[in-house]
Amino acid sequence: MADSIFILFVLSLNVIICEWLIKKPGFRHIGTALLVIILTAIESNLKIIPTTETPVYEGIFSYVAPFALFLLLLSVNLKDLRQAGLPMLTMFLIGSVGTITGVLVSVWAFSAPQTVGKLFYALAGMFTGTYIGGGINFNAVALHYNVSKAGNLFVAATAADNIMTALWMVATLLIPRFLQQRFPHQKTASQIATQPTTANDMIDDPFSDTETMTPNDLALLLALGFGAISLSKLLAFFIPEAPFVLILTTLALLLAQFRIINNLRGSRLLGMFGVYIFLAVIGAYCDVAALIDDGQLAFVLFGMILLLVLIHAVFVFGLGALFRQDWAVLGIASQANIGGATSALALARSLNRSDLQLPAVLVGTLGNAIGTYLGIFVAEMLR
Repeated sequence: MADSIFILFVLSLNVIICEWLIKKPGFRHIGTALLVIILTAIESNLKIIPTTETPVYEGIFSYVAPFALFLLLLSVNLKDLRQAGLPMLTMFLIGSVGTITGVLVSVWAFSAPQTVGKLFYALAGMFTGTYIGGGINFNAVALHYNVSKAGNLFVAATAADNIMTALWMVATLLIPRFLQQRFPHQKTASQIATQPTTANDMIDDPFSDTETMTPNDLALLLALGFGAISLSKLLAFFIPEAPFVLILTTLALLLAQFRIINNLRGSRLLGMFGVYIFLAVIGAYCDVAALIDDGQLAFVLFGMILLLVLIHAVFVFGLGALFRQDWAVLGIASQANIGGATSALALARSLNRSDLQLPAVLVGTLGNAIGTYLGIFVAEMLR
C-alpha cells in the first residue's frame, strides 16, 4: 500500500500543476477542476498512486469534501437577493423549473435506467443541482449518493458537464445579441437605475481564489467547519430521514446569514482547495481502460444534458420573450443556472452590462443555496 503522506503529496502537487497549466493558452478554458481529475487519473492508471480505496481517499470523502462544500456556502447571504431585481430573480427561477423539467424528460427520452445504470437517479439529481446552481451542488449530490466512488461514471458525467458548460457560455454570449438585433427589447428604467458608478464597482473578491487571511481567520474556519460536520453527523444519526449533506448545507446557509461569518476571509480559498483535492481522488478512482471500453456512456450523458439544457432554454427565452424581458437578463439568468455565479458574472461583463453584474452574482449564489435541495429531491423522486 502506498504511503499516505506520499499520496497527499501527489494530490497537492497535482493542484499546483493544474493551477499553473490553466494560465497557459491551450488549457485556460479547460479549468482546474477537470484538469485535476485527468492528471490524477493518468497517475493512478500508471500505478503511481492507488486506484482502490485507501484511508486517505476515505478521509477526503468523509471530511475534506464536506468541509469544502460547507466553506463555499458561507458566502451565500440571502439578504442580498433583493438587490438582484425582480426580473432577474423571476427568470432565474423559471430557468430552474426548466432545468427540472428537462432532467425528467431526458431521463425518459434516453431510457436512463437501462442506458446509464442503477445510479441513473443520482445522475439526474447531480444534473438538476449543477444546472440550477453550479458545481458545488453537482459535487454535493454526488457525495450523498456515493457516485464519487463510481469513478468512471463520475468522470464521464463531469466531462459531459464541462463540455456543455463551455458551449452554453458561447450560446449565451451570442443569443442575446442576435435576439436584440432581430427583436429589440429596451432596458427598463429599474435596470438603468441599478448601474454601478464605475465598471470596477463589483464584488470580485468573494469569487477570487486569492485571499489574505490570518491564523485567527484559519482557526475560525476550521472550528466552524469541524463543528458543523460533527453536528450534522450527530443530527443525521438521530434523524435518519434527513440526509447528512442537506443538514450540513442548511447549517452553512444559516451561518452565512450573519455578516461576521459571511465576511470571514479564506473561506473560498480553503473551500476551492478542498474541492480540488476531492476531485483529484475522483480521478484516482477512474479506470481509463474501462472508461474507453464504455465510451458510449459519455455520449448518452452528453445527449441527456444537451436535451435538458435545450428545454431549459425554451423556458427562459420563450417565457422571457412573451413578457418582453431584456435579452441580456435572460442570457445571464440562464448562465447563472447552467454555469453558476462566476460564469454569470463573466457573461455580464462580456455583454458590457455592468448594471447586471451584481444581480448575476446574487442569483448565482441563490442557485448554490437551493441546488442541492432540489437535486436530492429529484433523485429521490426517481429512485
